Amino acid sequence: MSERGLRVATGEATLACYAMLSTKNFSELEDVIPSDGSLLLILRRGAAVSPDLRAALAAPLSYASAASGKLHEIGVAYGGAAGPDLPRLAEQAGMDTASYIHSHAAVEYTVAFLGFQPGFPYLRGLPFALHAPRRASPRLRVAAGSVAIGGAYAGIYPAGGPGGWQIIGRTTAVLFDPQRHAPALLMPGDRVRFVPR
Repeated sequence: MSERGLRVATGEATLACYAMLSTKNFSELEDVIPSDGSLLLILRRGAAVSPDLRAALAAPLSYASAASGKLHEIGVAYGGAAGPDLPRLAEQAGMDTASYIHSHAAVEYTVAFLGFQPGFPYLRGLPFALHAPRRASPRLRVAAGSVAIGGAYAGIYPAGGPGGWQIIGRTTAVLFDPQRHAPALLMPGDRVRFVPR
């Protein structure tokens, strides 16, 4: 299977290009996978890049399509056993926990890309004051549904397992179910609002 990586300048450009490629039917494309500032184009075995695809990739992008994904409201139980890192992160940000939760839930996030685990969303839009590095040593077990901070991204663990992000809460939303028609709840370009419970 041939693969071709496409480098784009920004997260918005990545999502705009992803949206454009996802809505057109290029027979040579097997899949389009967005990442942080780039796209992976997977071509069907033996296929070559068509002139139409070349033209589409060279055309100016409409950034409006980058933020037009479905809006998901996701309920979160913040703090306590569900969010053991919340008090420390709030203190580091110079806030009390209620202000930190308000700041985290007050913005609309965009799914930049999926990775790490099937359905794990890397969410762009985290307020700068809440940015926090990943943990120095990962936890051996993070519960499914854990809402977390990793650098400039917010994220949600679809399944239990090891993880190095800072855990601030938990949701009961099922982010990945292989039995669903679309297994991943969130797709690149979708929007997320967290609702404190």
